Amino acid sequence: MSQDRQSLVEDTYAEAFRSIYAEILVTARDRTWLDHCCHAVTGHATSTIMCDSEVGVVKFLDGKSAGEETPDGRVGAVIQVHVPRFRKDRVEHLERVLLARISQNVLTCPTARCFNRLDTDPYFKLGRKVAFFGDGHQFRDQRYGTLGWVVPTMGGEFYLTRRFGFRDGVMGGNLWFMATSEDASIDAAERAAAAANACDDCVLTFPGGVASSASKAGSRYSFLIASTYAEYCPTLKEKLGQASRVPEGVKSIMEIVINGSSLDAVAQATYAAIDAALPTPGLVRITAGNYGGRLGKSFIYLYPERQPKP
Repeated sequence: MSQDRQSLVEDTYAEAFRSIYAEILVTARDRTWLDHCCHAVTGHATSTIMCDSEVGVVKFLDGKSAGEETPDGRVGAVIQVHVPRFRKDRVEHLERVLLARISQNVLTCPTARCFNRLDTDPYFKLGRKVAFFGDGHQFRDQRYGTLGWVVPTMGGEFYLTRRFGFRDGVMGGNLWFMATSEDASIDAAERAAAAANACDDCVLTFPGGVASSASKAGSRYSFLIASTYAEYCPTLKEKLGQASRVPEGVKSIMEIVINGSSLDAVAQATYAAIDAALPTPGLVRITAGNYGGRLGKSFIYLYPERQPKP
């Protein structure tokens, strides 16, 4: 282990939790309209604290290169949609989320199409439900090597596949970057977010992949399930006194949160993020949020040698 890593990375773990997730592919005629579609589909989906889901872009595809092909040969984006597994209505809820986001954010986007990425059983028969928008003029068809539904629209036609699968995933992997200034903490978080985003099968759902809020489970207010982590707020260090957990010299803490298809996928993205952030000037410490197992049982240890093998 390098001296920099040993001195900057705390020997702890990030406390994640299990999810169920769907993975879809949206395509469009060009990157401009693809970006518009992605912005709409992932909107208001940063945290399940007050959002219906957590949604992010896994990767963009150029449509034609080896390993980046799309069914219709156009530019595309792979998108993951996560909901917590601890919800009793998790399956029904995930279907409602997909129905709303595909019908309201993909169907409405000019030139967009929508394809399933997970071939699983059970699955959602979403194609038929979205197709009711066709008001009786919708029809089934085989296109782009897939079976799906065609919905006539004023702009032309909207196509989506018949079935959409889902499987178990992981939510809430995280890293905290403690630094001597706001600029330094953002710099470290940006480097980390870029590295994590480059890993397959993971998404970062907060703006730019970075969260400044670092919420904790619970609140003094009965109507809130989460609140600011006061012990780690630098501006409260003097007010809290010995209760503060902010190290000396730390003026700002930024966080990234990683969801993914598996614990191993999230762990690998975590280690890539740590490596990318380590050289940041002004970085004091890299640590992670955990709650002693109260939130979830999926742990990502910040020292790779401590991580159980998948």
